[in-house]
Amino acid sequence: MELTYKKQNCTEITEDFIGKECTLAGWVSTVRDLGGIIFVEIRDRSGLFQVVADPKVNPEVYETFGKLRSEFVVQVKGIVSKRPDDTINDRLKTGTIEIYPNEIKILSTSKALPFVLEDETVSEDIRLKYRYLDLRSEKMLNNLKLRHKIVTSIRNYLNNLDFLEVETPILIKTTPEGARDYLVPSRVFDGKFFALPQSPQIFKQLLMVGGVEKYYQIAKCFRDEDLRSDRQPEFTQVDIEMSFVEQEDVLKMTEGLLKDAFKAAGVEIQTPFKRLTWKEAMEKYGSDKPDTRFGLELFDVTDIMAASTFDAFKNVINAGGTVRAIKIPGIAGYSRKDMDDVRNLAIKFGAKGLAWVTYLEDGSVKSPVFKFLNEEQINEIQTRAQAEKGDIVFFVADKPKVVFDVLGRFRLYFGEKLGLIDKNQHDLLWVVDFPLFEYSEEDDRFVSVHHPFTMPAFEDIDKLENDKGNVKSIAYDVVYNGNELGGGSIRIHDAEIQEKIFRALGLTEEDIQEKFEFLVNAFQYGTPPHGGLALGLDRLVALLTRSNSIRDVIAFPKNSQAKDLMTNAPGIASEEQLRELHIRLRNPIKPQV
Repeated sequence: MELTYKKQNCTEITEDFIGKECTLAGWVSTVRDLGGIIFVEIRDRSGLFQVVADPKVNPEVYETFGKLRSEFVVQVKGIVSKRPDDTINDRLKTGTIEIYPNEIKILSTSKALPFVLEDETVSEDIRLKYRYLDLRSEKMLNNLKLRHKIVTSIRNYLNNLDFLEVETPILIKTTPEGARDYLVPSRVFDGKFFALPQSPQIFKQLLMVGGVEKYYQIAKCFRDEDLRSDRQPEFTQVDIEMSFVEQEDVLKMTEGLLKDAFKAAGVEIQTPFKRLTWKEAMEKYGSDKPDTRFGLELFDVTDIMAASTFDAFKNVINAGGTVRAIKIPGIAGYSRKDMDDVRNLAIKFGAKGLAWVTYLEDGSVKSPVFKFLNEEQINEIQTRAQAEKGDIVFFVADKPKVVFDVLGRFRLYFGEKLGLIDKNQHDLLWVVDFPLFEYSEEDDRFVSVHHPFTMPAFEDIDKLENDKGNVKSIAYDVVYNGNELGGGSIRIHDAEIQEKIFRALGLTEEDIQEKFEFLVNAFQYGTPPHGGLALGLDRLVALLTRSNSIRDVIAFPKNSQAKDLMTNAPGIASEEQLRELHIRLRNPIKPQV
């Protein structure tokens, strides 16, 4: 029997096809033998369709149906018919029609699967080992479909704005960008290495020097860093750069792009996005990627504690620290064990200790710190906290970075625990006016918050020599429900300002030439003002599919240890390969037999 491979998709067949001959091909999803008639659901990328074999109608087809098992690949041809009313399946798009095939062919058989496709209790390691099977699940297939729709919407949006999609190199020179590079040894150049790009940052700026003016790329990026649910050693970002723009131009363009991307996922969002300065975000929410779907804002009590007799707090303040607080409603009934758990949580988050005030339901107020405060100070704390019966106010004293981190995480913990977060809300905002530098205690010097080509705020350029810690940058992050979707900046194009930044970072002429020679040289040949940003595509899709991990929206990801369980990569290189690359291992690994 000869069958053409020309076929209809399962779900494109509707009641309009009744009485017409159709050809289907796909995987056997289920087989039900009801003692005389066999029902089979065929699955392709579009969905499911029921085909039926009756020995009285076609004995040859019925015999073949008897051999079918789950995940066999088959092709059938037959006339579409209306299902009897009592067999209509409302869960299927094709649940009112079926085919009694007059021809069937088994194209491929299948072993019993190592796991049930739709069983979400299966361990992730098993799913990753058999990823080619996991991709057949409805969840994974829908994730990839949505990813495709989002990428298509992004490309269409940028193409309509006259951007050029340009590919940049994968084998590059190692440059300092914050994380460890993946190194690729060169066979041709003994002892030298390429690096895999952590981002196309330098190349997209060179494209602006080259006059491209509007560039984008769905770019592969690589970082050799410890992994979490939202990290992969290789990931994808939407990389964008524009010439002759200011911050407002980049923000407006990005808002339109995200509006289209969210719409592709069936979500309507409003523009323009609200904005917070970095300082506001940290002081109110303890985070530069704040989740503003709920309250629980932080507040400052440094002045109150500085005027108190509480030496533990005063010593922190005198050393340049701060004291901040957060009110958590409705937990004044916490037991001693509950409070011990909260204290331990604060210590786990990085606090050296935790103080609190409890506003009991009977109207009384208790706190171990009240003996260090006068009545006016006690009343002022309640006023600032807007505390009521049933509330507890927690205090943390330390360096600002520690205090914000601890209370910011406290806020998210209680927001989740108390059910204060509306999971159906889509909250997008910009965080702007980031610091240009941050002090690295490890390096005992100021380092760039983003990279050394970020433009400082014009009004702060005079602070570059003597007040580095208070220099703001023209940088911006876009945040969605407490997750950073991406960020960028206006870049430096003025050689004099760039020289000041290099000096502020303590870079010598030798450092500059070693790390950035080709970029600095290029900037001497007419550089337009330019800026841009990068959006994390994997993270965006994961959030819009409500996936727990970006691994669920990547076709072939690595696991949490950066290992590919399907291909068992990374693997061992042969002696011959290592010799060609001029590499000798200190501790050779013997292949497992």
